[in-house]
Amino acid sequence: MRRTRTPKGLRGRPALAAVAVSGALVLAGCGGSGSDSSGSGAELSVGAAYIPQPVSGSMAAGFLTITNKGDAEDQLTSVTSEAGDVTVHETVDGTMKEVDRLPIPAHGELVLESGGNHLMIEKLTQRLEQGETVSVELHFAHSDPVTVELPVKAATYRPTTGHSEHTGH
Repeated sequence: MRRTRTPKGLRGRPALAAVAVSGALVLAGCGGSGSDSSGSGAELSVGAAYIPQPVSGSMAAGFLTITNKGDAEDQLTSVTSEAGDVTVHETVDGTMKEVDRLPIPAHGELVLESGGNHLMIEKLTQRLEQGETVSVELHFAHSDPVTVELPVKAATYRPTTGHSEHTGH
């Protein structure tokens, strides 16, 4: 049984744009719902998700990896959360910009990592502390939404799996 603690003030507020889940948490295509029911051919799972404890009381970053084992591409189009307003950011040549979608290639991955593409959670409804969990819902162009629990890790946390092999990619 997985227990999730939602901090006070984080209930009932939509608005995230791509956040993270614990390094080992995997949601296999939302239990079969999603692309299979829509016939899109995407088979999505989420892992290596987390939020470093923010140094600011108003903003945080989220990281995760979305794996697509299916035959069709999909796209991450938005993220919602009671924790604050979430936007998706792309980083190209060291410059980040907000985007309305990021591709998830067939038989490939979308990696959201420190120094690369990532989620920004702004206007936090409460200061996030290490050990807490933030729930976010990932929305896709073709697949059903996937709810992910993002653990708040130490500000200095760096995953040992899920992200490191993509550095320099």
